[in-house]
Amino acid sequence: MTSPILVTGGTGTLGSHVVPLLREAGRDVRILSRHPKENSPGIEHVSVDLLKGEGIEPALKDVEILLHLAGGPKGDDKATAHLMAAAKNSGVKHVVYISVIGADRVPVAWLKQQHGAEQAIIDSGLPWTILRASQFNDLILTVVEKMTKMPVVPCPGGLRFQPVDSREVAARLADLTLGKPQGMVRELAGPKVYGMRELATSYLQARGKKRPMMGMRMPGKAGKSYRAGENLALEGNDVGKRTWEEFLAERVS
Repeated sequence: MTSPILVTGGTGTLGSHVVPLLREAGRDVRILSRHPKENSPGIEHVSVDLLKGEGIEPALKDVEILLHLAGGPKGDDKATAHLMAAAKNSGVKHVVYISVIGADRVPVAWLKQQHGAEQAIIDSGLPWTILRASQFNDLILTVVEKMTKMPVVPCPGGLRFQPVDSREVAARLADLTLGKPQGMVRELAGPKVYGMRELATSYLQARGKKRPMMGMRMPGKAGKSYRAGENLALEGNDVGKRTWEEFLAERVS
């Protein structure tokens, strides 16, 4: 019998795609979540609070592969440090982590925390694989939904995104999880770069709505970084196939 693959964030957007792929590959999965859930064939749920560092050690019992997908608006670096501290004392042989393109370049608090989480994994001494991906279509949709509810839609100049399909990221992560540690692998982004105005306009058109838009300048180091495209994939990295328009056609009626 093979050991279970431990997945943090296994019930989130990305985890809901990755877990079935791991099950299709014949692997049992143990999902960490803050609140207990019912188990199902081949899937075990364990209640753990990564941010507080509570309940991690028992969840790592018999685990050799750890897929770390859990994330939030703050504290990812701290939660990952807790996870790695426990993993170092267990039998984990491979840690796989999903990070964000630009984590080491864009001076935004959340991305700095992603970079801190990466560093906690690298410094753990455990074999690791890290994949940096661009923002998911799902996240971009949430952003434009909120922005277009305003009477006037703010469109920061120079703010561009390269949205990627979460299912394509999940497929890549499943392969990496079932393979050998590779260190920092090629980044994965969507097939096209969009400005904020383009994203908002296409969403409104899909909904049959109109809103006036107002350009604005992003100040400070973060604005300079985004205008320089430091949140976009570098040359030589991987590009997904599914476009933002195809995603919209499926999700927005």
